[in-house]
Amino acid sequence: MLAIRLTSDMESRLDRLARRTGRTKTFYAREALLRYMEDMEDEYIALERLKTPGKRWTQEELEQGVDLDDRVGR
Repeated sequence: MLAIRLTSDMESRLDRLARRTGRTKTFYAREALLRYMEDMEDEYIALERLKTPGKRWTQEELEQGVDLDDRVGR
């Protein structure tokens, strides 16, 4: 369970959106959090990969059709 405080402006906007669409405020709060979390997870994965990059293939290797799974870790 999570309780959050919204500004009056955010609460009004959320209320209007829910009324216009026939969905609940909870639905939109959940959707907003899911989208935000997906973006943040992607960002953290990208940052981690920049810190510890894995194997990279050249365009030539890709065009030759090298077995990428077989080359990982070598």
